[in-house]
Amino acid sequence: MENQQMRKMMNGAIILSVAAFIAKILGAAYRVPFQNMVGNSGFYVYQQIYPIYGIAMTVALSGFPIFLSKLVAETSTIAEQKSLLKKSFILLSIFSGIFFLGLYFSAALIAKWMGDGNLEPVIQSVSGLFLLIPFLAVSRGYFQGTFRMLPTAVSQVGEQFVRVTVILAAAFLYTRNQWDEYQMGTIAMSSSWIAGLVACVILSIALYKQRLLKVEKQPAVSLIAVPLNYKSIARRFATEGLTMCLLSALLILMQLIDSFTLYNGLVENGVNSVEAKNLKGIYDRGQPLVQLGMVVATAFSASLIPSLSKSFAQNNKKAFAKTAKSLMRITATFAMAATTGMIVLMPYLNLTLFGDIDGDLVLSIYTMAIFFASLIGVYNTIFQSQNKHRVALAALLIGLGVKIVLNEWFVEHYGTLGSSGATVVSLFAILMVMRFDSSKETKERLIEKSFGWKLLLSCGVMAVIVWLEMQLLGKNALIEGNRWAAFSYTVIGGGTGVGVFLWLIIKFELLTIREWLSLPFGKKLLRK
Repeated sequence: MENQQMRKMMNGAIILSVAAFIAKILGAAYRVPFQNMVGNSGFYVYQQIYPIYGIAMTVALSGFPIFLSKLVAETSTIAEQKSLLKKSFILLSIFSGIFFLGLYFSAALIAKWMGDGNLEPVIQSVSGLFLLIPFLAVSRGYFQGTFRMLPTAVSQVGEQFVRVTVILAAAFLYTRNQWDEYQMGTIAMSSSWIAGLVACVILSIALYKQRLLKVEKQPAVSLIAVPLNYKSIARRFATEGLTMCLLSALLILMQLIDSFTLYNGLVENGVNSVEAKNLKGIYDRGQPLVQLGMVVATAFSASLIPSLSKSFAQNNKKAFAKTAKSLMRITATFAMAATTGMIVLMPYLNLTLFGDIDGDLVLSIYTMAIFFASLIGVYNTIFQSQNKHRVALAALLIGLGVKIVLNEWFVEHYGTLGSSGATVVSLFAILMVMRFDSSKETKERLIEKSFGWKLLLSCGVMAVIVWLEMQLLGKNALIEGNRWAAFSYTVIGGGTGVGVFLWLIIKFELLTIREWLSLPFGKKLLRK
C-alpha cells in the first residue's frame, strides 16, 4: 500500500511539473507578440498591473493549494476532510472578499500611487479574480492532498490558454480599432477572471466526477492530529500558507515594487511621462526573458523533485541530503548557462523578439535574476520540505526591503538600469540569507572538487566563443535592424553555446554520473 501511494505521489508530481512547464511557456511566450502589437507604452500599461494578477494567481494556483494539500493529507477521515475544506473555504472567502473590495474601491488611489490615474479601470478589471480564489484554491488543494493531480494540471493549462487567447485578441483589436492603451489594458486584464471561470468549470466537472462525498479517503503519508477549529487553521494560513504564497510570488513582488517606484522615479527625476512609459515598457521586456530562462534552468532539475519528496516522506535523511545537493548543483549549472547565454546574445534576442536593440544593457543585467531566482527556488523547495517557514520568510522580507531601499536611489541616478541592478542585488541578498541557514553539506557540495571554478570556466569559455562568432557573423544584422537575420544568428549562437557548454562540463566532470542519469537525455550525452 505504501509503495502504491508513493508511486502515485511521484506520478502526480511529474504531471504537475509538466503542466507547470507548459503554463510557464505559454505565460512567457505570449508577451512577445503582445508587445509587438501594442508597443512599449501598451506593454507598460499591462505590466504595471500584471503583478496584482500574478499575486492572485500564485495564491490560487501554487501557494494555498500546496499548503491545503498538506493539511488534507494529514487528515484521517472523510469527516475531517469535509470540515477542513469547509472552514478553509470560509476563511479564504473572507480574505478574498476584503481584498476584492479594497482593490476595486481603492483603484483610483492605487493608480495615483503608481503615478498614472488612467490605470484605475485596469486595476478594477483584475480585481474580480480575487472572488474566484476560494474555490480555485480549495478544490486544487483537495485534489493534490488526495494525490489526484490531473484536475489541477488540466485547469492550470486550460486557464492559461484561455487567458493568453483573450490577451492576444485584445491586442489585435487594439491595432484595428484604435483603442487607447488603457482600454486595451482593461480588456487584457479582464482575461484573468474569464480564464479563472474556465478553471472553475474544469475543477467543478472533476469534483462532480470524483463525487467528493463518496470517495474513500486516500492513505496519508503520515497521520498527524490536525486541529480543525477556525483559529488554528487561520493561524497556519497566516504563517505556513502565507510564506508559501509570498515565496512563490518572489519575482512578482519585485515587479510590484517597480510598478510603484520606477515610473514615478523616472518622472520625478525629469523624464517626461511619455518617455517614462516607453522606458518602463522596454524595462519590462526583461520579465518574459527571465521567465523563459528559468524554465530552461529549472526544467532539468524538475525530475529530482519527486525523489526529494519521497526521501523526506520516508524519513531517509541521507537520501534527502544527497538529492538536495544534486538538485542544487544541476540547477546552478543550467541556470548559470542560461544566464550567460542570454547576456551574450542579448542584442540579437532583443532585436528578434521586440524589433530593436533598445535597453540591451538594462535587460542583460535584469537577466542575471535567472541564476539567483533559480537557486532561491531550490532553497525554497528544500526549506518547505523541512518546514523551515520562518527562515524562508525572513529571507524574503530582507530581500524586498533591500529592493525598496535601493530602487529609489538607483533609479534616481541610473534610471531603469538602476532598477535592474536593485532587483539583482535584492535576489542575491535573499540567496545569501537562505544559504547561511542551509546545511553544511549543501554549502560544501557547490564547491567540492572545484565545482564553482569549473562552472565559471565553462560559462566563460562558452561566452567568449559565442561572442567571437557573433562578431564575425552577425554585426550587420544589428546595424541594419534585420529581425530575420538576428533570429538566424540567435539560433546559430545558441546552438554553438549549448554544444560548447555541454562538451566542457562533460570533460570537466562537473556533474556526477548519477546526476547525469537523472536528467532527460543524460545517458545519451554521456555515451557521446
